[in-house]
Amino acid sequence: MLVNYIRPQYYTLRKRLMERRKFILTIFGPRQIGKTTLVTQLIKNEDLLFHYVSADAVATSNQMWISQQWETARLKLKSSKARQLILIIDEIQKIENWSEIVKKEWDNDTGNKVNIKVIVLGSSTLLIKKGLTESLAGRFENIHMGHWSFTEINKAFNIPVEKFAWFGGYPGSYQLVKDEQRWKDYIKNSLIETTISKDILMLYQVNKPALLKRLFELGSLYSGQILSFTKILGQLQNAGNTVTLSHYLSLLNEAGLIYGIPKYSVQIFRQRKSSPKFQVYNSAFISSQMFETFKEVKKLPRKWGRIVEVAIGAHLINFAKTENYQVFYWRHVNNEVDFVLQYHDKIIGIEVKSGTSIHKKGIDVFNKMFNPYKVLLVGDSGIPWQEFLKINPLELF
Repeated sequence: MLVNYIRPQYYTLRKRLMERRKFILTIFGPRQIGKTTLVTQLIKNEDLLFHYVSADAVATSNQMWISQQWETARLKLKSSKARQLILIIDEIQKIENWSEIVKKEWDNDTGNKVNIKVIVLGSSTLLIKKGLTESLAGRFENIHMGHWSFTEINKAFNIPVEKFAWFGGYPGSYQLVKDEQRWKDYIKNSLIETTISKDILMLYQVNKPALLKRLFELGSLYSGQILSFTKILGQLQNAGNTVTLSHYLSLLNEAGLIYGIPKYSVQIFRQRKSSPKFQVYNSAFISSQMFETFKEVKKLPRKWGRIVEVAIGAHLINFAKTENYQVFYWRHVNNEVDFVLQYHDKIIGIEVKSGTSIHKKGIDVFNKMFNPYKVLLVGDSGIPWQEFLKINPLELF
């Protein structure tokens, strides 16, 4: 299933390329969400001079390769009548010490007033970020690409919202949905396992890799639920300590797999000490590990209601990455609010009510305690969840 859908980040990238040379542009995000496709579309559609290369098949130790490609770009610009050239280096994280080399070549061009604008991207978000913070501080500007929203999947593939809630936001996986077992194997082996193995275990010292994988499994299983690390330790053997689990959860978050939503409090230190509410970035992480098929789960109200709630949570945390609002949950004694959004000094409380859930008085208590900008009910007797997944949450403020 091929698609020519253009994501919003395309227009951000094009606008920045029209500006004078300021920063190295870095495109990062989870695997298989269209980073390379975006720059391919850019090359095809824009009347600009490009030099595109990929380090995918280059030896890891071949650090000269980046300098060689950079020199080729300089010669290409010099021999043309163009005023600028766009150098695009894909899979750059595969070259050892890549950020130091990029820094050297970028600074050389700056000193010699060579108008080469640079885009770097790669399939490992963690390694890209690591290189930027180590060597390129002050020289780069990020463009984040996250999991696809329902609006994007619907426009690209005409997928109804119920199927999106189940199959999630990986565009390439939709060509497999007619064979669900094959689809599940693809999500588990080609996306989840590859992300954990190549984007985490190969880059960071993880003393207990089995524990990290088990934490992901539990985080998926309990997505939408609040769990203390102490409680998780009780379900695991040889689990280490809560500090280890907290660190592993942060790695899973950076890789775009699971986020630990903190508890809302006006005191920041209480947010940091709170038990996290696990939330997957993509509902495919849950459905791919379930025995039931889409049609079967639709007939099971409790399980289907949970899929809907997880899809709403994923919608909120994915948009938070680009729209710069914060996502929390709130709980006090027996009162709970599913999600709290904060943007500057405004907060919004959101209660999600699926077909089998009962009204929780937490939203009423929250409203009295904090006087939020809004309180919203998503689901039965409120905003239909199907409509909520079409909204950019920032528009709620």
